[in-house]
Amino acid sequence: MKILINCNSFLKNQFTGIGRYTSNLIENLQKVDATNQYFLYAKKGLFDTKKKTPKVHAKNFHVKRDFFYRGISSFLKNIDIYHAPSLENLPNTSSKIVVTIHDCIHKAYPKGHAENTIQETESKMQQAIQKASMFICDSENTKKDVLKFYSIDPQKTKVIYPGTTPTLFYPLSKSGLETSKNKLQAKGIQSPYLLFVGTIEPRKNVKGVIEAFHHLKKTQKFLGQLVIVGMYGWMQSDIFHFIENLNLKDDILFLNYISTEELRALYNHAEVFVYPSYYEGFGFPILEAFQCGTAVVTSNVSSCPEIAGDAALTVDPGNSKAISEAVLNILEDPTLKRNLEEKALHRTQAFSFQKTAQQTLEVYQSVYRATTS
Repeated sequence: MKILINCNSFLKNQFTGIGRYTSNLIENLQKVDATNQYFLYAKKGLFDTKKKTPKVHAKNFHVKRDFFYRGISSFLKNIDIYHAPSLENLPNTSSKIVVTIHDCIHKAYPKGHAENTIQETESKMQQAIQKASMFICDSENTKKDVLKFYSIDPQKTKVIYPGTTPTLFYPLSKSGLETSKNKLQAKGIQSPYLLFVGTIEPRKNVKGVIEAFHHLKKTQKFLGQLVIVGMYGWMQSDIFHFIENLNLKDDILFLNYISTEELRALYNHAEVFVYPSYYEGFGFPILEAFQCGTAVVTSNVSSCPEIAGDAALTVDPGNSKAISEAVLNILEDPTLKRNLEEKALHRTQAFSFQKTAQQTLEVYQSVYRATTS
């Protein structure tokens, strides 16, 4: 087979969920498949220094750099399978198309997007329905939503979980904890603290986290900080006014995009990772916290309980008091905290990008067999 994969999601130095998924998929496909030919499409101009080029170390993997922005259609000649790692404007091609669906936020939680984003996403989804031979879904919840909102043959959907990245997130050694603690203190981060990681937008329920933190502060059940890590999304212009009204300005620290080393340290030192999102297609931060052995409170809706299993406390994201009570249970019960930390590390064993790559290869093979049978 000849397989072309769109790599544009991870060419920039700062990439998040989809970019991480794509880069790890390609890295692990190189480990599990030495037979088929892979072509990695990268829209990177001749003098473009702001984007990286995909790294390959296997002989059957080749970078196809689009120097002159001709578009992906120009690279699909003689390609058997084209894999779009997320929704996009799909090309007209005789190649069979595989599309990864990470979520159905625009349908299941429409207030999580601006109207123009909803329309754009829906347009791409309709293209995918018309052109794709197979859909890879990040979770059972995403598959359920896809089948709920669209008339798609269930046989054309396959759940393949993304994996963990053990080289990026892991429990720090004793010396590592001490060194990183000093670096965090230099940034104004003092233990103990609660941690939230995610885009600052309504869907992520940052206000719910802040309200839960406020419950703990006003009852003096927790005297530490709340650290919020994430880039600013939409409809959050009033977040700082909200914080001032609760008199929490000096207790909440906002960090924008930070290095993986810093994020790893933050997970390791956090008392509790609080992630009561209203909707997640998968929820990478839950797994990242688990990999660092951190106790987690997350939502009981969308894919969050599916990913968390029994390794986290799950709550109604719309109930800030329930969020605060779950956090307090962990803070006041050392045995519970230790059990959750142990279960978190065990839970990560269910997620492997090598398994993701192997199952994705099987999808390619099944789609290819269908064309030749």
